[in-house]
Amino acid sequence: MKRMALFAWAAAAAVLVGCAAAPERTPATVPAQLFDDSAFPAPDRPIDVSQVLALSPQMKRYLEVEIAPQIRRQGRQAGLVDALYNRAQLRLDYDTEVTRTAAEAFDVRAGNCLSLVLLTASLAKALELPVTYQALIGPDAWGRAGNLSMAIGHVNIIVAKRLVDRVQGSEGDSVQLSFGTSLAGRGSMMRPVTEQTILAMYMNNRAAETLTRGDLGGAYAYAREAIVQDPRFSGAYNTLGVIYQRRGMEPKAELAFGHALEVDPASRTALANLAGLVAAQQRHAEAAQLRERLARLEAEAPFMHFDLGRAAVLAGDYRGARDHLLREIRRDPDYHEFHFWLALALAGLGDAAGAREHLVLAKDNSTTRSDHALYAGKLSRLQSSTRSN
Repeated sequence: MKRMALFAWAAAAAVLVGCAAAPERTPATVPAQLFDDSAFPAPDRPIDVSQVLALSPQMKRYLEVEIAPQIRRQGRQAGLVDALYNRAQLRLDYDTEVTRTAAEAFDVRAGNCLSLVLLTASLAKALELPVTYQALIGPDAWGRAGNLSMAIGHVNIIVAKRLVDRVQGSEGDSVQLSFGTSLAGRGSMMRPVTEQTILAMYMNNRAAETLTRGDLGGAYAYAREAIVQDPRFSGAYNTLGVIYQRRGMEPKAELAFGHALEVDPASRTALANLAGLVAAQQRHAEAAQLRERLARLEAEAPFMHFDLGRAAVLAGDYRGARDHLLREIRRDPDYHEFHFWLALALAGLGDAAGAREHLVLAKDNSTTRSDHALYAGKLSRLQSSTRSN
């Protein structure tokens, strides 16, 4: 899922959450003064949470007509799982361009991990199959959109058989479905979350995506709804704080970041954003304390060596760029842009084989169709150039 958290760097560094980190268990109450609806225009379309998991007529027909024979033959759970994973049927693509509702993901046959979890849940519920959700706990991966950095987590779904279909003592009553790249295995673990949290994650993702387009009113409406759906989800308060900061409402932003830290005292995104906010107000002692807390949680800021490496490439310092980018790749070996810029550095050093290897990795790790096409084109041109030489 992608689940997102926002960081604001430079003038407004914000960290957002993509397939989402799971919230803390601490109960939270929303302070009455947290929201300020009068400061933002109403969104173009009202936020309707009921549409996130809604079954469309096309999805209903898919269940009742297109895969009905295999459901009768294999059973409801096995028939659905086969349809989701068999590319001859749904042909689902992993695509992080935007977080979609279940119906939207079905229409385009693509989505990030959260969108595909929503699609699976909607279809499973229509078949009366019980579902539970899990979210990743542990180190985040990172992505970028403009000058917003995004902490990207992961969610998956477990689909069980109906109670009447279960065989006593059977271990095969539940199937875990996961879409895209999971970070589990790098000091991470999955833990159960409620459907309200999943809905909050959806709203938070949409807030982050809307904010990257510069639509503060729409972003505010989504972030507000994320908090309403699950007041224990710290990422939504962080996103709201970034929105307030971009609106020039620093006291409200500070309140939102502070509440994110009440819910999750280890939130690196909220700590970084709050430290930047108070430092900009010349409150240096407070900023230093916050940065001390942050330093205990992370050794280096995400994307620091990526920014240095990219600047080195543009300046023609390919050896320095290679060293910075290799350090970033050691931190997160799966982020496509790290491999792309390393490929440029290696090409500048005359290492065509290394450049080709990292362009392949950039293509294979890309999470949107447009990025995949971009890297495939560059790889094709590099291979053509190498053959002609």
